[in-house]
Formats: sequence, structure tokens, C-alpha cells
Amino acid sequence: MLDAALKTQLKAYLEKVTHPIELVASLDDGAKSQELDALLRDIAGLSDKVTCSRADDDARRPSFAIRRAGTDIEVRFAGLPMGHEFTSLVLALLQVGGHPPKLSDEVVAQIRAIEGEFQFETYFSLSCQNCPDTVQALNAISVINPRIRHVSIDGALFQDEVEARQIMSVPTVLLNGEPFDQGRMTVEQILAKIDTGAAARAAEQIKAKDAFDVLVIGGGPAGAAAAVYAARKGIRTGVAAERFGGQVLDTMAIENFISVPYTEGPKLAAALEQHVREYDVDVMNLQRATALVPATEPGGLIEVRLAGADGEPGPSLKSRSVVLSTGARWRQMGVPGEDQYRNKGVAYCPHCDGPLFKGKRVAVIGGGNSGVEAAIDLAGIVAHVTLIEFDAKLRADEVLQRKLRSLPNVDVIVSAQTTEVLGDGQKVSGLSYKDRDSGDLNRLELEGVFVQIGLLPNTEWLKGTLELSPRGEIVIDERGQTSVPGVFAAGDATTVPYKQIVIAMGAGSTAALSAFDHLIRSSAPVESAATQALTEAAVA
Repeated sequence: MLDAALKTQLKAYLEKVTHPIELVASLDDGAKSQELDALLRDIAGLSDKVTCSRADDDARRPSFAIRRAGTDIEVRFAGLPMGHEFTSLVLALLQVGGHPPKLSDEVVAQIRAIEGEFQFETYFSLSCQNCPDTVQALNAISVINPRIRHVSIDGALFQDEVEARQIMSVPTVLLNGEPFDQGRMTVEQILAKIDTGAAARAAEQIKAKDAFDVLVIGGGPAGAAAAVYAARKGIRTGVAAERFGGQVLDTMAIENFISVPYTEGPKLAAALEQHVREYDVDVMNLQRATALVPATEPGGLIEVRLAGADGEPGPSLKSRSVVLSTGARWRQMGVPGEDQYRNKGVAYCPHCDGPLFKGKRVAVIGGGNSGVEAAIDLAGIVAHVTLIEFDAKLRADEVLQRKLRSLPNVDVIVSAQTTEVLGDGQKVSGLSYKDRDSGDLNRLELEGVFVQIGLLPNTEWLKGTLELSPRGEIVIDERGQTSVPGVFAAGDATTVPYKQIVIAMGAGSTAALSAFDHLIRSSAPVESAATQALTEAAVA
């Protein structure tokens, strides 16, 4: 099952195992069970601390438990955790085997203190780049606190279960059989939901913080670069981010990032955070900014208000300068049915959710590069793809259009305006669109709608405070300066013409250096009238 290179790598990792672990399988006569059996035997053959057995005690087959011998510590996988989830498998082996997760002592103590019984189930797809973060977070939590159990389920392999539970996006997490959350989640995000006092404690910690020299709002490529360049100046630097990594976390493939021909979003996001934490930067995750209050006098403190729990006002942070790098989010169609059927057939990530629509009919909205790439990817999974473009022609690169036209199960409709997402109350059943040439209304019968129509800047909270463009972007000059003194901005939330990772990083660096320059100038002693008179006399 594993090739020689993977076996060599895994064997080296398994040398870190300190407690014997057991791989306990539940199998049937299917081909996937045979593959899983071969995989588990390969793993057991790489370490004398790993044994493999078959119990057939789980209704999901193929599945297996990784169990610390003689204890109740275990994690479970239903399916074969390969592809993006192979890292989750390796980490589960190490952590069940006694190698500690990379978590702070404070977070570990918080996990151990949680009381009650929790049974988590996570549905993933092997092509989803966000799923491993959620799977690994819950696995780590369950290893530290055995009262918290977790099983990860390959949705593509257990289609009947996915249909019965109406799982239409990944990762989807259930707690004790009920919906818990969807999308990428970190350990801190999960704890914030199950540890009821976590938000209040975090708010109190923020209230106690001293003012920063540079406060960065947002943790994407621009924010990370700004934090590094500010911290290198030896000044007090903080980062408040709703989720560190930002939109990069939702990006499958990143190509031609200078000196790195190819990488993936979550990998880059992890590297960004690791780089920032190498400096003396106060990283405050899970914090959403709600208001910016400019300084009342030159060189004074700028205030950033944060959201509290349950929509209540939260704490505030203060700083002598601020860098705004709040990025952008997927643009929505804004038609009836879109909100109602989000994650019930309406999706925004074809890589993540595509496998759940195997053998079904779907539509892709948008004829730019993202839309055409999504249609090409989905065509290899689903029964049929209809690409709908508002303009009279596709806007994607010609090489992508040629590939799209070569696919037999793809139709393209141009000059079409989506008017409504249709459903049966539980899930998507179709969509309506208007022919912009004739004005006729048409209906498509389908099970999924993938929206790929660009991005919107995350700047609503800044309206009325600083200058925004008609598109809602923060207006900046060549130094990253906004219309508010001491407030700078960078990245996809700004008027920079090209929304690229490498450009956002450069802009973040520029904004941080401009903020430092602002601090130097605003903290210079004011020249007295007497000194000024002497200076003028000397010049004369």
C-alpha cells in the first residue's frame, strides 16, 4: 500500500512513539477494506511498538481505531486517510503513541479541564485542503482528554450515510449526533465553542494589554508580512486576526510564488504563522474587528474595537499605529435561495466539496479563471457540469477554455443571469436563470451550485471612518497610508490593482515600514518657539 519512500519517512516518524499502540480494524470483503488492511499491516511492520489486529466491532467498514495499549486513549478513522489526510494519520499515530501535540501548556491545561462526554464525528474528503486542520485539531483534543472522542469519516466512501445525514460540504462536524460546525477549525476555535468560559477569559486578557506601537488587523499574507517587518524594528507589535492565514487557507494550489513553484494554501498559512511567532509578536486569534476609532490628537492612540460573544460588544485594543490587512471573502450571488441552501448544495470550494457530488449534476457560476478551473475539476467527479457566465463570453485564459471545451460532460451558458437557487427545503434541486439576450427565464435541474464570481473586501466595519473606493476597498497611497493619520493598509482589502499573494506580502512590508516611519516622526519632540527663533536667526 505504501511505497518505499513513504515507508522510510513513516518509519523515521514512528521512532518517536514511546507508548505501544494498537491498530484495530473493522473490515468487510470490499476492495477498500483490502486496501486498508494492507495499509495497517504496512504501518505495523515499521515499528515494534505498533501491532495490528482485526475486531470488526465498528458498523462502519472499512474503519480502524488507533489505541494506546492498556488505556482508553484512541482516535478513529472510517475510510483510508490518504491524500491530504495522510498527515492526519501520521500525527494520530505519534500522538496516541505519546508524542505531544504542538500546543501551548495553557491550551493543554484548558483541554484537560473540560468536563462532560463529547462524541465528535467529522466528515472529510480526501481532496479537501481544509479538512486535515479540523481532523487534526479534534484528534489532538481527544488524545489529551479521553472523555472527548473523535471519528473522522471519508464522506465519499460512505455515501449512504452522507445522504441520510444530508452532509453537503466538508469538513462537517457533528457533536453527539447533532450539527456542531462546518469549515476549517483550529483547536482554539473548537475550545471556544465547548468551553463556555473561554470567550470571557480571552476578553479579560485583551482588556489588560498595554497599547501597541503597531497593531496589525488580519493574519493573511499581508498581515503576516507587516507583523514581521514591524517586529524586526524592535517595537511592540500585535496581530488580531479572525483566523490566521485568511483566504490562503481556502486556496488549494498556489503556483509561481516566487522561488516556490508550487505549494498549497494551508501549508503556506502554517509557515506564515510560524514565521510571525519567531518574533516577539502578540498573536490574538479568533478576534474580529468591529470598529476603528482614530486618535483624538496627533500622535495619540488609535482604538480598535473587537466583537464579543453572542453579538455583544467586546474589548478594545489600542495602538500608536495600525495596519489594516483584513483581506477578502468569496463574493456571493445575492439571489433568493443562496443563503437558505448554503452548505446544502450551495458551495464555494470545488476542491473541498466536489467529492460529495459524485455522479450528480451541478452548476458553476462564473466564467473567469476560478470558475473554469472549478468546472474542469468537477467534470472528473460529477455526472454533468453547467457553467453559467453573466457576460457574453468567458473571461478565463484561453488555455483553460480549450480544456473546458474538450470535456464531454460540460455545457457553457453565457449571457445568463442567475435569479434564484431552488430547493425542496432541505437541499438544492435546481436554479433559475434569465437569458440576458431574450429575457426568457430558464430552469436547470441539479443538486449543487458552486459559486466562483470573485471576492469582496472585508471592510464593512470601516465605512464612515476612512476613505473607501466605490467597491469598498481601502484607499491607500504608494506608502500604504490611508485617509486616517497613523492608519495604514495592505493586501486584498485595498485599492492595490492586483490581488496576488506575493503582492500582498510586499504591500504588508511597505505598510509596516511606513507605520514605523510614522512613529518616528510623530514621537519627535516638538520644537519650542525659542528654539525655532534661534534656528531662524542662525540661518539668517
